[in-house]
Amino acid sequence: MAALIAFLETAVTCENEYMTSAGAHLNESLDHPTIALVIGVSGSGKSTVGSMLAGRLGWPYAEADDFHSTANREKMAAGHALTDEDRWPWLESIAAWMDERIAEGSSAVVTCSALKRVYRDLLVDGRSQVRLVYLQGSRELIASRLAARQEHFFPPQLLETQFAILEEPTEDEHPIVVPIGREAAELVDEIVEQLSDESGDDHRDGTSE
Repeated sequence: MAALIAFLETAVTCENEYMTSAGAHLNESLDHPTIALVIGVSGSGKSTVGSMLAGRLGWPYAEADDFHSTANREKMAAGHALTDEDRWPWLESIAAWMDERIAEGSSAVVTCSALKRVYRDLLVDGRSQVRLVYLQGSRELIASRLAARQEHFFPPQLLETQFAILEEPTEDEHPIVVPIGREAAELVDEIVEQLSDESGDDHRDGTSE
């Protein structure tokens, strides 16, 4: 038993050292704060991947669902899709949170569905620090995930409305596209690697396309 405990403690220590090293390496290579904006339809794994990414890098984390008003939550829980009028205050709240992190000189991770280009333009406009991370998955895979969810306010039947309005990020938005269907840790590894590879690139000029 003592040997098993020692082995597990060693494994945890190695994992923590790996996570710290990965975050330190990326943070040292950045010449300005980076806001990783993890986007995708509900059920794509934004919360899981976003929180793991933030933990790996030691960055502050925010979940888009927390910015929804009570009225928005109740509307979605009742099976009704949000309108753009419902979404604008929500998106502006997320943008304000990002601006606070940028003003502090702090990198961060935040999740948001950001399904339409116009939504992403609001979040990215004038913020060269924002890096889109798109979790890409098929309707069938994501539907199976939503069907297995417990105690979440987003009913699976609303998935069709999300795919109906989904406008996948285009090349000029310079997204990191991460196909899902793998373990979350693998997705995080890929995101960290791409952020590290591109940290020296001027992928945005600070203006909206």
